[in-house]
Amino acid sequence: MSWNFLRRVVQLLAGVFLYGFAIAMMIRAGMGVSPWDVLSQGTSLQSGLPFGLVTNLIGLGVLLLWIPLRQRPGAGTVVNALAVGPSAEVGLALLEPQTAPAGQIAMFSGGLVLLAVATGLYIGARMGPGPRDGLMTGAHARFGWPVWAVRTGVEVTVLAAGWMLGGSVGIGTVAFAMLVGPLVNRTLPLLDVRTDRPTASAGRAG
Repeated sequence: MSWNFLRRVVQLLAGVFLYGFAIAMMIRAGMGVSPWDVLSQGTSLQSGLPFGLVTNLIGLGVLLLWIPLRQRPGAGTVVNALAVGPSAEVGLALLEPQTAPAGQIAMFSGGLVLLAVATGLYIGARMGPGPRDGLMTGAHARFGWPVWAVRTGVEVTVLAAGWMLGGSVGIGTVAFAMLVGPLVNRTLPLLDVRTDRPTASAGRAG
């Protein structure tokens, strides 16, 4: 086993775990979460299922949409779909909800930065995109729709659905939408692992 491959595996596992933990931090901050997490949160509230399990189920459901788009998952795709939910549950079990404004801001900010680092780790491992990223890039490749248009349409749709189900929408949701892209643009070049052959990786986690 080469050092390069071992590093990629470690990055993938660390990135996916930290991604889920970062989601838990933003949830505990109580300032609003990302559109996909709003959907998971709302579905969890309505179904009574744990947030982490719902996150996994939604990820697996999104993977089914890859079939008509002719997308092929990588090892990182499968790990992402299966492990983000449990790691989020670990974070929710360890972290207390924040009620004071200073604590909320600190928890949310820390979660957002950690999520950007985690995204750089798992995408930089070059072992396959997350289910949600693959949905967007697959629609672009299959139909020729601009990635930004697909991403916007999908995220607005899941945000609206999650909000109607009772998910947490707030200033943090807006901050996430505005800041996650620039933050990932900083972390990904630092954590990208060079390989001899190109592999599919695009966008942020999910």
